[in-house]
Amino acid sequence: MTTYSVVGRPVTRQEGPDKVSGKFIYSADIVLPGMIWGKVLRSPYPHAKILHIDASRAMSLPGVRAVITGKDTAGMRVGRNVRDVPLLAEDKVRFVGERVAALAADDPDTAEEALTLIDVEYEELPAVFDPIEAMEPGAPLVHEGSPSYETSSGYETSAGHIQPQGNIVDHSTWSNGDLEKGFRESDFIFEHTFTTPWVHQAYMEPYACVVDIEGSGRIQIWANNKQPYSLRKQIALALGLPEDRIKINPCGIGGDFGGKTPAMNVPLAYFLSLRSGQPVKMIMNYIEELMAGNPRHPSIITIKTGVKRDGRLWARHSRVVYDGGAYAGYRGRAGLAGARHAAGGPYHIPHFRIDSYMMYTNNVPCGSYRAPGQPQTVFAVESHTDMIAHELGRDPYELRLQNVVREGQVCATGRRYKHVRGEETLRAAAEAANWGSPKAGPYIGRGISLGQRPQEQGVFAATVSIDENARATLYSRVPDTGTGAHTVGRQMVAEDLGIPVEHVWVTQMDTDSAPFDAGAGSGSSVGGTYAALGAAQEVRRKLTGLAAEFFGWPEEHIIFKEGRVFVEGDPGKGVPIQALAARAVAAAGGPISGDMTTTAEEAEVTCFCAQVAEVEVDPETGQVKVRKFITAHDVGTIHNPLSHQGQIDGAVIQGLGYALMEGLDSEEGRISTLSLGEAKIPTIQDIPELVTVLVESPGGNGPYGAKSIGEQPIPPVAAAIANAVYDAVGVRIQNLPITAEKVLLGLKR
Repeated sequence: MTTYSVVGRPVTRQEGPDKVSGKFIYSADIVLPGMIWGKVLRSPYPHAKILHIDASRAMSLPGVRAVITGKDTAGMRVGRNVRDVPLLAEDKVRFVGERVAALAADDPDTAEEALTLIDVEYEELPAVFDPIEAMEPGAPLVHEGSPSYETSSGYETSAGHIQPQGNIVDHSTWSNGDLEKGFRESDFIFEHTFTTPWVHQAYMEPYACVVDIEGSGRIQIWANNKQPYSLRKQIALALGLPEDRIKINPCGIGGDFGGKTPAMNVPLAYFLSLRSGQPVKMIMNYIEELMAGNPRHPSIITIKTGVKRDGRLWARHSRVVYDGGAYAGYRGRAGLAGARHAAGGPYHIPHFRIDSYMMYTNNVPCGSYRAPGQPQTVFAVESHTDMIAHELGRDPYELRLQNVVREGQVCATGRRYKHVRGEETLRAAAEAANWGSPKAGPYIGRGISLGQRPQEQGVFAATVSIDENARATLYSRVPDTGTGAHTVGRQMVAEDLGIPVEHVWVTQMDTDSAPFDAGAGSGSSVGGTYAALGAAQEVRRKLTGLAAEFFGWPEEHIIFKEGRVFVEGDPGKGVPIQALAARAVAAAGGPISGDMTTTAEEAEVTCFCAQVAEVEVDPETGQVKVRKFITAHDVGTIHNPLSHQGQIDGAVIQGLGYALMEGLDSEEGRISTLSLGEAKIPTIQDIPELVTVLVESPGGNGPYGAKSIGEQPIPPVAAAIANAVYDAVGVRIQNLPITAEKVLLGLKR
């Protein structure tokens, strides 16, 4: 493999010292002169008419500066794509926790007290909580009257609108071959159903924002939103204002995992600031986060598979039903792209069809969480695959190896990829786990699973400039949500310009600095780094032309490397890059700059992830302990081994929590797990021995042949653990999480 000067080194983060010292500025840290505090009154009912709101007592409380209700925001809708979320409930509420009124006061305590003084009279309505029941004729309609909602991108329909069919927000299908024929030709038919719960992203920092309206009418916003340009567009569309009236200022984000994308309270802070004439800060507490955030979608997934006598997967119909909750505006599109993996993306299945439904219910609205929609489907597919193997008397690893998609084949998402490394990754995981070897004792089991996720790329913009001292600045529009994106961007610039990474600084820009940028997300590790690299290449191109002019060198042979600029093959006659930079900046009258904006392209590259869990089950209590977890990935060039491994470990641990303990409990639409003490997440005592195996793979579509890593490790985790539990004690868990109570009940049965 090619060796690089900076790429491939474990570079530490520029912002690290400020984060550990408390100097790093998050949105909740913003303090402006005259700033007051906003709070929200939320609905106690899942579905009810609002008969009357009386806020007079709240408004008369000393220190209260503004109160707004749905009458003040009537007709305004917000949403990442589907614009169906009212800023405040108008004639009715649709879930427990929906915003009914908002107010601002001089301090948080006064604001909290004022909320108790708002009187709301409700009339309860029939509600629907089960997404399957929501499909039935006669089910209560969450959005009555077949409303048509605008979409921000026009993606859902050519007209830029979406019209739900009853409670069905979206019905997406993917297919290949002839399904009926495939089932007729199959020798065995298997069908199983799996369910998964709500899971909150459990980021440390809850939603927070500050809004200030300048005398000119310009709206200044600080928010821990990972997609600032999308937020600006959401606010502009909701308020009916031009985007150039709105400026999203950069600030830190204390964890995201996909959840920091909706507008949340920003529009309300705007109205409270408009009404009071003062800047307004709003911070959600964790009760609000768990009650009314945007958790991972629950799912009900049924998979029917036809198998040939020799073990070939021949036909498959997958039906995925996601519970979207009361509104669709919290996620990036009407449905979830992760549903496309419900047939089994890593496998070649000649005949398949996927039907994915996104349902309105009177539950908490759901949003994005690491690999949206895919952890649900991969848990189902990989558990189902294991069940087929055991029914056929086949080794689960061997059955997967037989059916894994290979170069030139269409995978069971209907797409064909280049540089397919599914077989190699599967073999690497099995070898590292000593698959098939004797186990260490009774009640110990091994489970295997396989996942696949295509590379994504979006529209990203970056600027790079270099000063007279050859110190470079990367002006990024992508917020760093903790992934290390800014550090990798520095590495791109340093590598291309041949300077030390310590001589590159990242500055996050506001939304005035470029027309658009996709922000942090699935495609930022590819598109965002390409933007940084492209901007650096433009700087180098300009410097190359000046070096040719200054020194009489042939332009096509000029090299930038290890702090020097020289003619290829004769490094001794070059000059330090500082010398060139000084002359170039003097000649140009200022720093040399370059810009790059990428384009969104459908990827032809995918990544595979194979995992093996080794668990021990206590037969007396049903308690599951993960002893060892092996995760194998096909990877391209690794930009930063430190952050790369951090992404793998973090995703695996999140997957472990999803498998064994996490999930929000709800009764009649009321989330009852309203603290992280109840909504359990893994602690250090839950973490097993983690083993990572990297399978080098050519053809990555990222800079220097890289592949993204952040979302690949999480989807197969739960299935590997579920399969290991079955191997250990013969109990098959088909509804997450895999709790001791469920295992013990299975043992008793």
